[in-house]
Amino acid sequence: MSVFNKGLSKTRRSFFGRIADMLGSTDIDEDTWDEIEAILIQADLGVDTTQHVLSELRKQGYRRTDDLQQGLRAVLAAMLETPPPMNISGRPLSIILVVGVNGSGKTTSIAKLANRLNNSGRKVILAAGDTFRAAAIEQLQAWGERINVPVIANQPGSDPASVVYDATEAAHARGKDILIVDTAGRLHTNYNLMGELAKMKAVSAKVVPDAPHEVLLVLDGTTGQNALQQAQKFREMVDVTGVIVTKLDSTAKGGMVFSIFNELKLPVQYIGLGEGMYDMVSFDPEIFVKSLFDEN
Repeated sequence: MSVFNKGLSKTRRSFFGRIADMLGSTDIDEDTWDEIEAILIQADLGVDTTQHVLSELRKQGYRRTDDLQQGLRAVLAAMLETPPPMNISGRPLSIILVVGVNGSGKTTSIAKLANRLNNSGRKVILAAGDTFRAAAIEQLQAWGERINVPVIANQPGSDPASVVYDATEAAHARGKDILIVDTAGRLHTNYNLMGELAKMKAVSAKVVPDAPHEVLLVLDGTTGQNALQQAQKFREMVDVTGVIVTKLDSTAKGGMVFSIFNELKLPVQYIGLGEGMYDMVSFDPEIFVKSLFDEN
């Protein structure tokens, strides 16, 4: 079983598997549409995205449920896109800013991303920009030791923007080509902390042209539609370029991935399908949709 199949098993069994079971070989009636609508909303596609899916299906004029199942897979697949390559090549130093609320899996995602890039031959350095929590600095430092990637950190409570500056100087001095910056796990409703995030972005642009070159938002897959509200706030402050969706293996509501594409128009770069170092995988739309319906 692939990592996609294994990681998405809860969503497949709870919701999309129910659709497959329901759509046998019978005539379609309004009860059919109502049941599909209920299942999609329960799977966390959200009301707007669910209505889009149903509208597209109704346009096809399906009369039998066995045709409808293939149509549903096609509509869902059409909503997703293969993410573009990240903008982290072609310059001496590329800066990736990683944002997200506490508990989303942000720091762990940073470590997994750094490990992937490090293993692919890139020279990575990390910046502990979440200076509001001493534990956040210690956590990133522990990950850095584990994956053999250096971490630049200041004292707890220090200016997060100064960490970005210091880490950039260190990156140049040590010949690193990618700097990944952790940021405070702020609630998106906290204006002062969001202001600090904007300041970090501005400082990075001063020290490296056009930085940050990527702003990745980490969303907890178990929070569903609430995650979309967070994303909208972060976009207003820092021009998010891509998304990492974590914890999809521990939720039955993987449908929120479709809402990210349909409502936010943001690419999903990676999804987290387990706690292991290599369980954060590049997003593949075709495999993702197949894994929601098929066991193998």
